[in-house]
Amino acid sequence: MRASTAKRILIAHQNPRSHIAEAFRALRTNIQFSSVDEPIRTLVVTSANPGEGKTTTVANLAVVYAQENKNVLVVDADLRKPTQHLYFMKSNRVGLTHILSNQSTLQEAASEAGVDGLHIITSGPIPPNPSELLASRRMDRFLEEAKEMYDIVLIDSPPTLAVTDSQILAAKCDGAIVVLGAGKVKRDHAKKTMAALERVKANVLGVVLNNKRGKAIDSPYYYYYGNKE
Repeated sequence: MRASTAKRILIAHQNPRSHIAEAFRALRTNIQFSSVDEPIRTLVVTSANPGEGKTTTVANLAVVYAQENKNVLVVDADLRKPTQHLYFMKSNRVGLTHILSNQSTLQEAASEAGVDGLHIITSGPIPPNPSELLASRRMDRFLEEAKEMYDIVLIDSPPTLAVTDSQILAAKCDGAIVVLGAGKVKRDHAKKTMAALERVKANVLGVVLNNKRGKAIDSPYYYYYGNKE
């Protein structure tokens, strides 16, 4: 199978007793406790740059939410380089872009993801105007409709420093998480990412530090979650 269509590993589903799966459960718990009075229903996940692990974080976080008997929806809103469909081995012919252009409904575009309680809406065909679609009133209506149907909606968005898409989405969602690659992201890029999200008054819940090796965890992944001061 070609690399472009190869299935990514959903470690939280395939090996739920692993240290990595436990890290995702810890992240889920911290998100749940971050806003007790107003639960997080729509959560956007972004990064500073490509390749820091945001898509992996979304997919596995969705799995651990579903394992808690939540009704979960994953939305691939990376309308420039979508990959969520590869994790769940789904076709990307119909997806979010069809909904936002009034060619499909949420119910028609959503499909079972192979995990009980988990559905996915892929990106659909890459459009010429991603930012405009995500900023549209149709996107607002889509999010409201999704919240009526699902306990939590997890949104995969493009890297923040590359395009404005994640800022647009973060301003619309209840919360945002930033994934940073340990030993990869530059400090200046991390600061610029946080500043960009703060400018749109996004509710940044915390940071996920990815691919960090530590003595206490025999795993190449370590997640740190912290509330914004």
